Amino acid sequence: MPKHSVFLRPLFILGLIASVTLGGVTAHAAGLPFDTVFKGRKQFDSMVAQGDKWKSLPIGQRVAEIGRALTGTRYKSFTLEIDDHIEAPSVNFAALDCWTFFETSLAFARMLDEPKENWTPQTMLKYIELDRYRGGTCTGSYLSRLHYLEDWLHDNDRRGLVKDLTRDLGGVSAPHNAVEMTKAWKSYRYMKNNPDLRAGIARMEARVASESLYYIPKSQVAGIESRIQSGDIIGICSHDGHLIGTAHVGLAYRTGDGVLHFMHASSPRNYGKVVLDQRLSDYLYHFKSDAGILVARPLR
Repeated sequence: MPKHSVFLRPLFILGLIASVTLGGVTAHAAGLPFDTVFKGRKQFDSMVAQGDKWKSLPIGQRVAEIGRALTGTRYKSFTLEIDDHIEAPSVNFAALDCWTFFETSLAFARMLDEPKENWTPQTMLKYIELDRYRGGTCTGSYLSRLHYLEDWLHDNDRRGLVKDLTRDLGGVSAPHNAVEMTKAWKSYRYMKNNPDLRAGIARMEARVASESLYYIPKSQVAGIESRIQSGDIIGICSHDGHLIGTAHVGLAYRTGDGVLHFMHASSPRNYGKVVLDQRLSDYLYHFKSDAGILVARPLR
């Protein structure tokens, strides 16, 4: 697994106590306990108590401030591997990885557009499903999840949830690969317990790899930082031989001094928690393998 891999995320529909329907699938019918699909209720309630100060902000700035409020949350990998067979939308406010950090910030920000009485775990899970699954619907299949960041970007851009700004900011086409899950299938609880999934994942990876990938080379990032906004989703691309693959993800955050920082869930070999890191363009030179970035802007 790369040093800060992002293209690896499994889940599925939830088992709440109430019979809530998400994306056409009845949560209660999935049979997973609430404390399996929703962790960190104390932290969630603390965030909800602060919701009034964020709800009037534009969506991007709202995402950024919610992400900032999550700094210090410990890092935990494979948080979406919640069951041997049943995959469900899930949230863990007590521990985050790079993918769940940005999507938790985004889903919470969207939830605040709801009436205040709907600021609940159930609504939070609804917005996680909207973001995390192909077409916004968890079908009950592990294969309905958007496992690769570039695939997530294509799908969410197509649905008008985010805008892919990569090409507008000078992105260049790159030879592409998507093989992480096939190579490391034993690391994935669902794939390990359901060997028949491997063929479907391989087909998905082949499709993802066949699509165009554009990225902004890291040598050009300093020159376009002024065009990136707080709350923009920043995908990190890395070299894999002569190919390029997505490897990490976080959020842009501009501090009061005008510096654009990279905010992310950093692995235990680095900080081991969600941090507001150094200037984005400087961060990219901290890791020799980092090639550049993707940029997506939340629209709603």
